[in-house]
Amino acid sequence: MKSIKRRVGLVALLAVPILVAAGCGGGSASSPPASTAGASAGGAITAASSSLGKILVGGNGMTLYMFARDQGDKSACSGACAKFWPPYTGTPKAGSGLQASLLGSTVRADGTKQVTYDGHPLYTYSGDSAPGATGGQGLNTFGALWWVVAPDGKVVMTSAQQGSSGGSYGY
Repeated sequence: MKSIKRRVGLVALLAVPILVAAGCGGGSASSPPASTAGASAGGAITAASSSLGKILVGGNGMTLYMFARDQGDKSACSGACAKFWPPYTGTPKAGSGLQASLLGSTVRADGTKQVTYDGHPLYTYSGDSAPGATGGQGLNTFGALWWVVAPDGKVVMTSAQQGSSGGSYGY
């Protein structure tokens, strides 16, 4: 009986690291910072200067991105994806340096209105910790690449990124 209890205890002890490892999942990213998870909303979108050139930023100054996996104005980012890449929601407003004619919106599967620019649904990135940060630029997560958007509606890429993606949006 003592031998059986010892074996059961040993099996349980060995199972703990396996269960912990399984709980860590097989995703490609860690948890988003709690302070920035969830949908983003806010004022007028404007053009701002960055190390990548002129880019779109939301009313709170956070960089806006497009997802290469989106089809037209339909978002392909929901669930865990939307926690890392919160959709930019609300009523579209053009601020300084923007072409108001390129602003629009689309209705997400959950019924919220997501802002679009030149037909691209817009997102912020939970890893950007301050206004103007561009940490999501060129990341390949949730099945496709993420790009900063320029005031003309095109994606912003460095010359190195253009060479590695063939100059496309990464579709």
